[in-house]
Amino acid sequence: MRRRKRQLNEGNLPLMEHVIALRKVLVISAYAIAFGAIVGWFISDLTFTYLATPVTKLKDIMFITTTPMEPMLVKLKVSLFVGMVIALPIIIWQIWSFVLPALKQNERKYLYIIVPSSLLLFLAGAALCFYVVLPIGIRFLLMAGGGGVQSTPFVTKTSYLSFLVTFLLTFGLVFQLPIVLLILIRIGVLSPKTLAKKRRWAVLAIVILAAVVAPTPDLFTQLLMAGPMYLLYEISIWLGYLVVRRTEKELALK
Repeated sequence: MRRRKRQLNEGNLPLMEHVIALRKVLVISAYAIAFGAIVGWFISDLTFTYLATPVTKLKDIMFITTTPMEPMLVKLKVSLFVGMVIALPIIIWQIWSFVLPALKQNERKYLYIIVPSSLLLFLAGAALCFYVVLPIGIRFLLMAGGGGVQSTPFVTKTSYLSFLVTFLLTFGLVFQLPIVLLILIRIGVLSPKTLAKKRRWAVLAIVILAAVVAPTPDLFTQLLMAGPMYLLYEISIWLGYLVVRRTEKELALK
């Protein structure tokens, strides 16, 4: 009886290890965001002024406050946003360390390549969103259908901030596509030749994915998301060939 209980406990150990590892990821990420949010509190006004430029650059559009608590809520949300940006390298490191626990000791070095690449791709996606897609999308959404009745668009700060964060996160996560594909190629689940042969299906999948994850339902925004995704897919194919060649060289040396 004792032996049976011991076997059950040993069988449950890997699951408990995953739970403990996930808890560690969440705790460290939360502490990092909290520290960044403290810094963000002191620069929240300047930060929101910069984040609001896609709206403030447009004519005849104003921010309004609808509740007495809204200015304080906006300040708190902007502080939290700044905290997430400051903690982003730590968050990405923790996530990939948790997702890739099966790496061998000699393969842990790949984390030093994956994490910076993932961070740069996330920032590139967010930058494309903020400087290109967001201004065009906001102008299109606020002006669409406004020709029938003359009106002045008003935007609350909280609604705009939620809209902005959703856009930035979506584009940042979508730009992780090359990292995911290269990892699958490295572990042998996919091959560059397979990705090249399935280009037509990839285009269809990318269009569907853009339609599903795009923050707005308009076709223009979805196309602006699908275009970079397909470009990243093609880049992943060529980088995949380099990964395969390097893997074959490593195997030949053993």
